Amino acid sequence: MPLWPVYTGTNAPHDGIERLPPPPPWRAFDGGPLLDPPEEAADRSAVSPDRVHRAETYRATEDTVQLVNAALYLRRPLLVTGPPGTGKSSLVYAVARELRLGPVLRWNITSRSTLHDGLYSYDPLSRLYAARQQAAQQAAPQETAPEETGLPETGPEAPDETGIEHHLRLGPLGTALLPYARPRALLIDEIDKSDLDLPNDLLNVLEEGQYQIPELVRAARLAPDGTARVPADGTGEAVPVVRGQVRCRAFPFVVLTSNGEREFPPAFLRRCVTLRLRRPDDRHLADIVRAHLGEPDSYAQELIGRFLDRTSAGDLATDQLLNAIYLARTSNLDSASLDRLAEQLMPHLGQGAGTDVF
Repeated sequence: MPLWPVYTGTNAPHDGIERLPPPPPWRAFDGGPLLDPPEEAADRSAVSPDRVHRAETYRATEDTVQLVNAALYLRRPLLVTGPPGTGKSSLVYAVARELRLGPVLRWNITSRSTLHDGLYSYDPLSRLYAARQQAAQQAAPQETAPEETGLPETGPEAPDETGIEHHLRLGPLGTALLPYARPRALLIDEIDKSDLDLPNDLLNVLEEGQYQIPELVRAARLAPDGTARVPADGTGEAVPVVRGQVRCRAFPFVVLTSNGEREFPPAFLRRCVTLRLRRPDDRHLADIVRAHLGEPDSYAQELIGRFLDRTSAGDLATDQLLNAIYLARTSNLDSASLDRLAEQLMPHLGQGAGTDVF
């Protein structure tokens, strides 16, 4: 029997993802050939100290645990909204670590981001250069040494780098939708900063769990088995793409974050599980401080109280509080100097803030 919850929020790694029940029939996918998920260390950025720390110290609320599991069970993206500094982007790292989903794929959204950017990139100019270089090699006199022409060595074993797959690379979304045996974790960060069309453009891809690479569809006619090996995002591992079609097997755990700077269309919202993070209370803040910096002392408790008082007048981020407590412990300043420094480190965010009296 599957056990709820699969994700517990305890930060203890386990293989509970294998207990996940079959998906609803309208969210079942059958992509192939089946791929093993990469090891965490295969992506160097995934094991950087900052990402590891974020994963280990995240403190999930009960609502967060419930809605993460709802997204996992339903094979739906999780849209996470809330004030700045409430841990929206850190959540995906914590879930990936606990459930052993491998390195997190990350797509940072800007106003210029398009669906194509997330799926794959193709560089036709580098392919043209490779074709010209190969033609120059073939036209060079056979008695001329390679070092004299400045061209790479030729011969029957020389690699042919004029194929499209050598100049194409999967993006974070395109990699997440590969037919992995386990779900990959994907962070689509700050989706509210995108062009108005991007959420609608994502609808079909996230609903169908698949996409097409037209350049490989055309090239497949010339390949013996129609298979190209294309570098994946993050690890750079060459993965097979058959006839230009990519379809997932295990739907990825997709987290989209939003600071609430815009509204999303109803068609987009109904395809997501929505988690609204609230400002942490005093107990939750103490847990966060404890996870990052150890047991809070009396001055840290005082700063927590001040931080909570100030949130009623405007937005503050939890990392502002952590910065103030860290410096209070390491700077050896007197109490008056610490108070002034804390005030400078914890200004209200945004234009709608009230007074900044500390």
